[in-house]
Amino acid sequence: MDQDNAKLLDAYLDDAYAAQERLSSAALQRGAIAADLPAEVLTVIDSLPQGEYAQDEAAEALRTLGA
Repeated sequence: MDQDNAKLLDAYLDDAYAAQERLSSAALQRGAIAADLPAEVLTVIDSLPQGEYAQDEAAEALRTLGA
């Protein structure tokens, strides 16, 4: 993932986790679609395994998947 998309992903996660402790991968996917993120970012979020994630857990997993 290029640096611009990585910044978009970080900004999206900051917005998504506002007042939220944990979110499911499905909720992150729905939010990313609603936020009209670029296809590359959507692909990385879609590859996130099912489960609930704290923001730092999601960010780490998504960075690994998008590397």
